[in-house]
Amino acid sequence: MATTDINSLKKLSSQIRRDIVRMVHACQSGHPGGSLGCVEYFVALYFHFMKHDKSFKMDAQGEDLFFLSNGHISPVWYSTLARAGYFDPKELSTFRFLNTRLQGHPATHEHLPGIRVASGSLGQGLSVAIGAAQTKRLNKDDRFVYVLMGDGEQQEGQVWEAAMYAAHNKVDNLIATIDYNGQQIDGPVKDILNLLDLKAKWEAFGWIVNEFNGNVMEDVVAGIEKAQSLAKQGKPVLNLMRTEMGFGVDYMMGSHKWHGVAPNDEELKKALAQLEETVGDY
Repeated sequence: MATTDINSLKKLSSQIRRDIVRMVHACQSGHPGGSLGCVEYFVALYFHFMKHDKSFKMDAQGEDLFFLSNGHISPVWYSTLARAGYFDPKELSTFRFLNTRLQGHPATHEHLPGIRVASGSLGQGLSVAIGAAQTKRLNKDDRFVYVLMGDGEQQEGQVWEAAMYAAHNKVDNLIATIDYNGQQIDGPVKDILNLLDLKAKWEAFGWIVNEFNGNVMEDVVAGIEKAQSLAKQGKPVLNLMRTEMGFGVDYMMGSHKWHGVAPNDEELKKALAQLEETVGDY
């Protein structure tokens, strides 16, 4: 499903935010903060940019690929996949319950359509995406590979090994993105382990760096368009996407306290009152 209608993308974003808070509330477990902050990115990818098939074939020949490295924000991915037709949105009500296909972190043994690799052990997703991108080049498949990482995840050493490898091997069909919200589970990223000048670091590792606001749909669409225009020129591309944790729910916004805490009944009501039901709740 592809649309160029920004208003339609915004409406879908509101619905996905409703899905997220309802999913996490129902099981009283999960990660609402980062999920809410990345909604525009997921909606833009799946409903505007990516060529993908909801019938879901693992090899994805002739399709774009997406990998979620910071797997704890699975609620936003599950909702996006359901709203894109990969499975019935009613299944979102099973999130994190016993024997569900919608595990807290994306997993493959449940065979949930849209999930190609288990993730959430931070630092690994970029390596997986590089392998997929190189496979596409070997198969003469000109589609893109996308991967999303967290900013706290940049504290993992494997990220930088992968970054060196991708630049050295000119993996230029790869577009990586960092959710740059400045928060991680224990507090502000700058206080836990300061990343300093992240743009300069990635450029020094041989990547093209592109920056945009991740909570304004127009900016996300323009930012991904720019990333695509910069790709396939001999260097991998990194998006530094500035977001706000908990975006769309005022009492969650900007606070690391909502990294992995579920809203109670009253907090859910407050959140839903701020989020328009646009497509229909599951």
